[in-house]
Amino acid sequence: MSTMFEMLMELPLFKGVTHTRLAEVVGKAKFHFLKFPKGAAIIRPHEPCTHLTFVISGSVRSVIYNNNERFSVGQTLPAPAVITPEFLFGRTTEYPCSVTALESTSVLQISKSDYIKILYSDEVFLFNYLNTLSMNAQKALEGILSLTTGEIDERIAFWIIALTQRGGTDIKLICRKRDLCSLFGVQRSTFDAGLQDMQARGLLDYTNTELHIHSREDMLRLLMKNYE
Repeated sequence: MSTMFEMLMELPLFKGVTHTRLAEVVGKAKFHFLKFPKGAAIIRPHEPCTHLTFVISGSVRSVIYNNNERFSVGQTLPAPAVITPEFLFGRTTEYPCSVTALESTSVLQISKSDYIKILYSDEVFLFNYLNTLSMNAQKALEGILSLTTGEIDERIAFWIIALTQRGGTDIKLICRKRDLCSLFGVQRSTFDAGLQDMQARGLLDYTNTELHIHSREDMLRLLMKNYE
């Protein structure tokens, strides 16, 4: 149990909470523990987001698609991680992604109603959740600016940061080059030159249908550097 608490305390939504306080919350709220074998579907696209879902052991593959599935971004999320917490509230309360267990994986779920009680119980929980929402809103604004005025590396970095989560690894953007050129509003030659430059800098590898990002942190640093 102590190990589980320590893992939860590493998550952004539980940062700054003491072991004792977390034990009190666990004792009052209903925590649902589930186990999934390798390859099992944990979440399906457009499934209602009625719970906060935490990966507490193992790892999962999360993939988000556009409507016609010609564009997708996949990432691996190792424990501990929380899956798209921003979709618990708001106008859209459906998961935007599919989530599959990459190995034997344990998951903790907290219902929306119980999580609301947790938010009311301690301002640390509330501040953590507000910070998560604020960071997501801010990265969307930064991304809009990069899409309209930024270089190719900024635009790619925005999509990666916007469509993946902190801690995500093995990130792959699947889309044909010509569709990405249309999306970014650039000529094929300009796009190819941008990809070649990013590859030379060790940021990614690519084919005609896939961009494989080496490090999400590098993408974030690229965006932050260009906004300084």
